Amino acid sequence: MATVALSTAHPAPRLAAWRRFCRHRLALAGALTIVLLVLASAFGPYLLPFDDTYIDIMKRFAPPLSGAHILGTDELGRDVLARLMMGARVSLSIGFVAMVIAMVVGIVVGAFAGFYGGVVGAVLMRLVDAVLCFPTIFLLLALAALTEPGFATTTVLIAATAWMWVARVVEAQVRSLREREFAVAALAFGSSNLRIMFRELVPNAMAPILVAATLNVAKAILLESYLSYLGYGIQPPAASLGNMLNNAQIYLTSAPWLAIAPGIVITLAVTSFNFLGDGLRDALDPRMNIP
Repeated sequence: MATVALSTAHPAPRLAAWRRFCRHRLALAGALTIVLLVLASAFGPYLLPFDDTYIDIMKRFAPPLSGAHILGTDELGRDVLARLMMGARVSLSIGFVAMVIAMVVGIVVGAFAGFYGGVVGAVLMRLVDAVLCFPTIFLLLALAALTEPGFATTTVLIAATAWMWVARVVEAQVRSLREREFAVAALAFGSSNLRIMFRELVPNAMAPILVAATLNVAKAILLESYLSYLGYGIQPPAASLGNMLNNAQIYLTSAPWLAIAPGIVITLAVTSFNFLGDGLRDALDPRMNIP
């Protein structure tokens, strides 16, 4: 009986973190919105009667709720909802893939810098600081101007401008954990440096890493929109949220729905990932004592 009472009074850390997350209503709303966006972009295009590249000149600029065109059509008679779903698929895919690449590079650089310190740590972190000196959007545009635009290029370029923040977070966490008892014990038992870094230290620093990952997805979606809007990202006829805004800018007064729809999706996606990051930060913070 005493054991049951003790486990009830002091829930497991994962259960406590889940409870804290569930109390963050904006984070829950953000997570639900992200799930809906992912499902809509993954399966929605197959449920529509129109392909995102299907052109019907006779139905140009059809307003929303025009028959089968729920969100209307664009300047070429293409269904806006179909293009919106495909654009969201591209933008979310770029966001997730760029986040994974940035996380891998940032974790490796940060782990080596934090674990070894000294000259190795100083050189790696000065490299991070040097890249951070350049404004992200200008660095991204400069790199994009030198490459062929496309999905792979856009993803790699966004990841190349996002890994530095992850490296800083990981370096600080690893540096604070490397002298802890479990790390010293692993070293005493003959574990290699790589094993200690990636089996002992990095897993114990996952809380801030997960928060950084969610925020990186939001940042990547915004950066993709910037690039595509300026013509350096996803190229027509392929749809992305950014190039949909680019195509709609000259029709703001005559066909405002062409800009409103992708603008709302970008806002929802970025805001939802930011709310999710806030919720994960609060839930995974051990200093939070919310029952």
